[in-house]
Amino acid sequence: MTFRQPIRTGAIAATFMAFTALSGCVMDAPAPGGRFARSGAAEGNWADTGGVATSSFNGGVFVTVANDTGNRLAQGTYRYVGANNVEINFTSLVRGQQVRANCLIVNSSQMNCTNDSGSQFSLVRRGNFS
Repeated sequence: MTFRQPIRTGAIAATFMAFTALSGCVMDAPAPGGRFARSGAAEGNWADTGGVATSSFNGGVFVTVANDTGNRLAQGTYRYVGANNVEINFTSLVRGQQVRANCLIVNSSQMNCTNDSGSQFSLVRRGNFS
């Protein structure tokens, strides 16, 4: 019995240490489509540099609307693939095609992106972000 007591105590201590270590981890909730997104640098509203449209990044959901009409131009999802990198998968409602873009968040007010056909574009932060 005395031999089992130290083993049981050691196992309990190891389990407690594992739970303590895991309690510091944060698991992000899945975004629509099962992808994981987290609050981060992309969250909020971004405008294209031509002033034509505004894109919203909110909890894994990506939506772009025309500034003049408010009509939805694109919709999809996004996920972080690094501290300053975002992958956007969306449908262009104007062209009726799927597009993927990889974006680098340069700073708190600029994001540079390249879509899967090689076209590059920049987005600038618009207003406050949440």
